[in-house]
Formats: sequence, C-alpha cells, structure tokens
Amino acid sequence: MSETTNSPAVESAGGAPTETAAPHRYTAALAADIEARWQDFWEANGTYEAPNPKGDLAGDAEPVARPKKFIMDMFPYPSGAGLHVGHPLGFIATDVYARHQRMTGHNVLHTLGFDAFGLPAEQYAVQTGTHPRVSTEANIVNMRRQLRRLGLGHDQRRSIETIDPAYYKWTQWIFLQIFNSWYDPEADAARPIDTLVTQFEAGTRPTPDGRAWSELTALERANVLGEYRLAYASDAPVNWCPGLGTVLANEEVTADGRSERGNYPVFKAKLRQWNMRITAYADRLLNDLDALDWPDAIKLQQRNWIGRSEGARVDFPVGDDKITVFTTRQDTLFGATYMVLAPEHPLVAGSDNGNGTGSIVPDAWPEGTHDVWTGGHATPGDAVAAYRKQAASKSDVERQAEAKDKTGVFTGAFATNPVSGEQVPVFIADYVLMGYGTGAIMAVPAHDSRDFAFARAFELPMRCVVEPSDGRGTDPSAWDDAFASYDAKIVNSSGEAVSLDGLGVTEAKAKITEWLADQGIGEGTVNFRLRDWLFSRQRYWGEPFPIVYDEDGVAHALPESMLPLELPEVEDYSPRTFDPDDADTQPETPLSRNEDWVHVDLDLGDGIKRYRRETNTMPNWAGSCWYEMRYLDPHNGEALVDPEIEQYWMGPREGQPSGGVDLYVGGAEHAVLHLLYARFWSKVLHDLGHVSSSEPFHKLYNQGMIQAFVYRDSRGIAVPAAEVEERDGGYYYQGERVSRVLGKMGKSLKNAVTPDEICAEYGADTLRLYEMAMGPLDVSRPWDTRAVVGQYRLLQRLWRNVIDEATGEVTVVDTEPDEATLRALHKAIDGVTQDMANLRFNTAIAKVTELNNHLTKAGTPVPRTVAERLVLLIAPLAPHIAEELWRKLGHSDSVVHADFPVADPAYVVDETVTCVVQIKGKVKARLEVAPSISDADLEAAALAEPAVIAALDGAGIRKVIVRAPKLVNIVPA
Repeated sequence: MSETTNSPAVESAGGAPTETAAPHRYTAALAADIEARWQDFWEANGTYEAPNPKGDLAGDAEPVARPKKFIMDMFPYPSGAGLHVGHPLGFIATDVYARHQRMTGHNVLHTLGFDAFGLPAEQYAVQTGTHPRVSTEANIVNMRRQLRRLGLGHDQRRSIETIDPAYYKWTQWIFLQIFNSWYDPEADAARPIDTLVTQFEAGTRPTPDGRAWSELTALERANVLGEYRLAYASDAPVNWCPGLGTVLANEEVTADGRSERGNYPVFKAKLRQWNMRITAYADRLLNDLDALDWPDAIKLQQRNWIGRSEGARVDFPVGDDKITVFTTRQDTLFGATYMVLAPEHPLVAGSDNGNGTGSIVPDAWPEGTHDVWTGGHATPGDAVAAYRKQAASKSDVERQAEAKDKTGVFTGAFATNPVSGEQVPVFIADYVLMGYGTGAIMAVPAHDSRDFAFARAFELPMRCVVEPSDGRGTDPSAWDDAFASYDAKIVNSSGEAVSLDGLGVTEAKAKITEWLADQGIGEGTVNFRLRDWLFSRQRYWGEPFPIVYDEDGVAHALPESMLPLELPEVEDYSPRTFDPDDADTQPETPLSRNEDWVHVDLDLGDGIKRYRRETNTMPNWAGSCWYEMRYLDPHNGEALVDPEIEQYWMGPREGQPSGGVDLYVGGAEHAVLHLLYARFWSKVLHDLGHVSSSEPFHKLYNQGMIQAFVYRDSRGIAVPAAEVEERDGGYYYQGERVSRVLGKMGKSLKNAVTPDEICAEYGADTLRLYEMAMGPLDVSRPWDTRAVVGQYRLLQRLWRNVIDEATGEVTVVDTEPDEATLRALHKAIDGVTQDMANLRFNTAIAKVTELNNHLTKAGTPVPRTVAERLVLLIAPLAPHIAEELWRKLGHSDSVVHADFPVADPAYVVDETVTCVVQIKGKVKARLEVAPSISDADLEAAALAEPAVIAALDGAGIRKVIVRAPKLVNIVPA
C-alpha cells in the first residue's frame, strides 16, 4: 500500500478563487487519489467481510465470538437515472454507524443488495425492446460504481439481486411453504397443510357439506383446502387498471382513484387472483409491535392499517337468504331501520343481467316504493346494475370520503330485523366496502352520522335507541345530526324476546351478544380492517409462480427439484393495455403468449401429465419480504439459510425477544406495505421452524429526505435548477421569471445533483460529512451545494493539523498535551461516542469540528496522542482521509478495525464551574467552584465572599436557596 507523495498544484473547489496550492494540500484531486486507493485496498483485503460461525463465509473464531451487529438499509431499486445526492443519506448513515460498531468491538454484518424486479424496467423494455434483465443489470453496475465511490463499507460477498434465479428460487420456495400451510387457531401458528388433510381424513374435522373426505373429488378437496391455505387463488374484487393492463393493490391506488404509477383510472372488477392470508396473523402482527424498537408513528400506522375492532356478527333474514353484518354497536340493534350492502356484495352481484344466482333483487319494485329510492330506473335490476357500474369507477378512498350528496339505490328487497321483527329496506351504496367486515351494514341513522345523512337523503325512518344526554329529546326528526355516544342509557329497545331498556352501552352489548348466540343468529367477534394481500400481477418482469394447473383446474405446487422456475423469453414484454377509461376489459398477461412455456408435460409423482402454468407473476414486494435472511447465507444452495447462521445473526436474545435485524434504516413511506408483508413472511417461516426470529427487524429508524428547490415556469413545467438566476428578489430562467418551491429532488424535476458531481469537486469524504452534518438524521432538509465547502474546509484543517502542506511530512510531536487540550479531547470523545450510538451524526461532527478548531487555534504542533485520537474520531464519518492519516502516523493496520477512543472521566468534567450569587434576584458575585461542591459548602463560600458581605451591609438573612454548583440566591431579612 503506497502513500500519497504528490498532488496537483491548482485548487478551485467551493467556488474559491483559483490559487497555486501547496504541493501537499488536501485538494479535490488529492482526495480523489486517496479515496480510490483506499477503496481498492479495502476490496482487495476483504476489510469489511463479516465472518459467519460456519459455512462458506466462516472465518476466524475471534471475530465470531464478539458481540454481533446486523445493520441494514432498505435496499434500492436500480433506477436508470442512477443516484442523486438524496439517495445515499441513509446508506451513509448506516455506514457511519457500522464503522463505529466495528471500532467498538462488534462483528458487523453490513451489505447492500438490489430490489431489481419492477415496473420501470418493464416499461423501458416495452419502449425500446431491450430485455428488462439487460437494462436492470446495466443500472446495477452503474449504481455499484456510485456506491463504491462513497466508500461504503459493505461485505460485497453477501450482496444479492432479486432478479438472480439463484435468489428467486428461494422466493418461490417460500411461496410454496406458505401455499402448503394453514393457520391453526388452536396452535395460534401456521402448520403444514398435511396436518389439516389428516384431520379431514380422520373425520375429526368435518368437511363443509358433511361428506367424508374420501367421497370428495380432487377438485372438491382442492376447493376445501383453498379456504384454509395461507396462499390461495380466489375470485375477488380487485383494482383493475386498464391503462396499465394490470391489477393493483389498494396501497397502489391514490386517493383520487387512479394508479400511483401513470395516473390512470382504476376500476373495481372481479378476477381470479392469488392472495396471501395475512389476515390470519392480524392479532399477532398487532400484538408483537409492542416488543419492537420502532418509531411510535410507524407503529400507529400499522395498528391503524390492521384496524382491530370488537363487536358482533348478526344475521338478518332476507327471503331464503340472510345478510350477515359486523357491528361494534350491537346495543343499537333495535334502532336499525334499513340496511346497506356494498355494490359488489354477492347478494346483488348477479343482478347485472337479470337476477343472477343468489341475487336478492326482485323483478319489479315493491308496491309503495318511494321514488327517491329508485334512482329513476324502471326496475330494481336496472337500478342496481347502473349503480354498480358507477361505483366501479371510484377508489375505496373516494368511496369512504365524506361527500355532501349521498348516493345509493334500493335493491327492491327487505330484510328482517332479528330483534324487532320489522321489515327494513335493503339498499346498495358506495360508502360500504366489500373489503371491510362483511360488505354489509345495519344502518342506525339516529346514532351514526353517515347513516343519518343517508336516511335524510332517502327519506328513511329513524329510531332513537340511545338516550341523548345533551337535551335534544328523543325525536330524531327534530335533530340536526346523529347522537353518537358510549356514555348513555339504552331506550326504546324492548321486544318479545329481549329487552335492553335502561342498560348502559357496555351492559347492553354484553346482553344482546349473549342473546344472539343463544338464538344462533349471531355471536361476539373481532373484525379487522386488514385485508388479505393481493399477490398477483399481470406483468412479465416478476417472479413466476411455481404453480401448475391440471385439466380440472386444480393447482399443484412444483417440487423443490424444479426450482427455480425461470422467466421464459417472450416477444412482447407488455401486458395488453386498454383504453384507460374502459372498465369492461380483462387482463392478458405477457407470459400467456409463450405457449410452449405455458403448456407443459410434467411428472409430479403420479406419471407424466399435461399441465398449464400460472401466467401471472409475483408483485415487486415479494423479493424484499425476506432478503435480510439471504444476506446471512447468500450462497447456500440447499437451504434458505443455515439455522445456526440465522440464529447467530438474527435469533432472539436479551432485549430482542423476537430477534431480527439490529438496525434497519429506510424511509417512512414503507410503514405499511413492505414492513407489514416482511413481518408476515417472517412469522410464517418461524412457525414452520425454518428460522428462529419471528420478526425481521428489531430496531427501525426512518431517515428524513434531502429536498431541493423546484423551479417552474408559467406553464408549471420544471426548468433546470442549475440554470436559474436569482436577482432583484426573484428567480429567472432564460429571462423569464419562475416560481420556486421546496420539494423532492429528481431527474424529472430537473433539480437533481449527483454524488459524482460533488465527489469530483470536493471528494467523497466531504460529501459524507455534509450529508451527515445537514441536521438530525430523521428530519428532512434542503440541499445547498454552496454549503458543502464548509465540510471540505474542516478536512483541510484536519489535514494541516497532521501534515505539512509544503513537504508532506507528518508534523505531530511526541509530547504530552496540555490540560486544556486534554479536556477538549476527552469531551469530544465522550460526546462523539454518545452521538454515534444514538445516530446523532450532525452533533458528532460539530464536536469533532470543535476539537479540530481548538488544535488549529493553539498554533503549535499537535501531540501524537491527540492527533491519533482525532483521526479515530472522524474515521467512521470520513474513512478515506482517516485511513491515509492513520497510515502516515505510522500504523500498518487499517483504521477500520482500530479501537475507538475512550474518554477519561476526569477530563470530561469541568475542573471548575461558575456559580452565580444573587441577592434579591440581582447578581452580586460570581464564584469559581468545583463541580462536585456540596450545597452546604457552596452556601458557606457565598456568604464569605466579600462582595456579598458588602451587598448585605449587615442585614440579616431570611433564606438562602442553593442549587449547587451553579446558583445561590440570598433573601435578606
């Protein structure tokens, strides 16, 4: 490893005037040379390689015996645009933290992979004909180059790409574990599906129609098991986006009912799709949040998304059918005067073409039907069909929004209120969602604001059953809004079989729930807002499902020996897209066009048969649900991860009862989707005995965002930020005044600054320092290129404190530092140590700067012991210059594994502090006292001070208030 002995003679960084530089000054050119050489050194020597306890990545026993730290970033998507300076914020932060942990005696696993399946590469393939793999791999190469230039200390042996068949073999394998499992409520855990089959075969669990298991056909058995499997295919309402040609998850649809990508209209449609039964884990996903070290805001978002509520299931008879509702206010059953179904409810879904199977919609309007109930249609069938089509054009968010005008139509059917026996009309309305509860509600308009507004709009009756406590009386026709309260008494709720009159809400709930159960028409139950996870996409660039179908349509899992099932070549990568506004369309997937791949002869254990492959692909979330496990054992071809290795890095331990990654850093925008899905997969794999950890990420930290100013012209189009001029209090682009707002940074907004630009002008260490110094890590902050030079100058001053710029020789001296320097040094060590442990990198840099400035102002050569500790302090933040200075100071080992300095407590505490002495609230004296002085000694010293004696002028003392060591307040008599 050679050392730098020369450097260019000119420096122009930071906009400073060009000057002739001293031959060994720290310049951008010197920084580039230092950084490239040390990056090569780290790579060649495996500096950041973390040994496993066994396997191909095993190493020396000594590092393995140390405390471990598994540190992770949310891994990036390899965009064609590459990185801008906002992207590395979290990557630099985890690198700083990981470096500090190595220096404090930990075996640190820190690596980075690429979440490489995704829509952008597929859209690029559609536009250019370039295979998504080709463009994605090229993007990865570029991003690896950019990340390497930042000096990130990753164990490259462990890096993975989700598009690698060797990786997605295990994604497919996990899918099959989930497919071949069911959730056993008695065990409160997932179990192999074979255990369920055994129960059916033995007759200990009856089949739905009571027939023996042996009497069921293969298709019937498959359908029964499909109701239990944790991964299952079903016909379900989905978000169909004709403009994209694919189905979207709820989370991928905006509040305006449009696709998050492309901004196309999204419609409700019924399609056969794969789902994950994440709802089976709702209680565990909720309860296990308590043991996680996550931001409260993220926990709250997950709790709200899961949405647990306790109530009752109640059956309302309607003809030969029944409508089942879930309600949290079963105490108000006597007040239910109408019902509302979601437009997609199966009891009306068959009514588009007459009265379909199971439809409750009659041929004609019942006699006396209110005109306002019909929507102006001649028959109930016409009304329901028209309204369902209208509702399909709205997103769930739009449907739940508070709208001034309530919409809906009468189905023509009446249900029976099970407690009062009254006939109540059944409507459909878009504010009821099929995805929540049962897709049906009992409407109690007197005590629910939405039901109240609907009842007023449709001239429906109301009954007060909860006595108002605000003096409004019990006649709802005179009310301006609903009365909703838990702190009230039940009234008008007495029938032949049961009476709730006079009871409080809690007591009434308990009584009516017990009565419903006794009658067999309801029961107490828990409901969740969480829906099963839609797991199908009609795209090419995703993991193929390891599923084939026989001639009867029964799904079969491919055996592990046939994995990975690789993506085939296709002539056209795009799904068939349609007119964005045409809701009456169906998906056609790219994979379905490769007939030779779709139809295949296989022997699945009972001879060669003809099968049809699944032609949907997995969503882009699949690969990121488990990648932390593959980092541990990335080359294992026989198992997802070796159990001993997983236990070592992620197993439960003191303070981490569920195990998981020690620190996971990423954006708060992934609060629900990625984090919830990854938790679900971890729990299934834990239940099945594949891993010891039941949670993927023990500690979560959300970094803020680096923002940038966006400049727009009069048309609202973004203009290049670098070409905007500021003058006369305004901003101008090519002579035209433009607006300026603070927002995201990005290529499309023409305000992106690349790390390559900053590295070229200042060096990577300067960029690292600036991003960490901009403010608290969890707070968003605006980028200002002009401010970067401040951290560049810090490194120049640091360099000058160790190196003679004229000769390149080390200037440190082997003398003992003075006491002032010792105090400055150890205070810095103490503060930086605490800041590093708590991710307060901005204040750590401030403390390093303060120490460096102290040494600069001293104007004398720096003692070696101080210089070496200063270099160690900055090493996690600016590793390249630290390595160079560490080597020049005579060390042959890498600074990466050097011990972090430890503060001497004797020098951390000030030798004296200033105590203020007040009389009648006015300062009369200041004393220099020991920080540890007692209240009694401080009081005695204050009263003996000549200035205090003079100010008292013989007056008596009524009271002395002492707050050692900084305040004495004397109250004269």
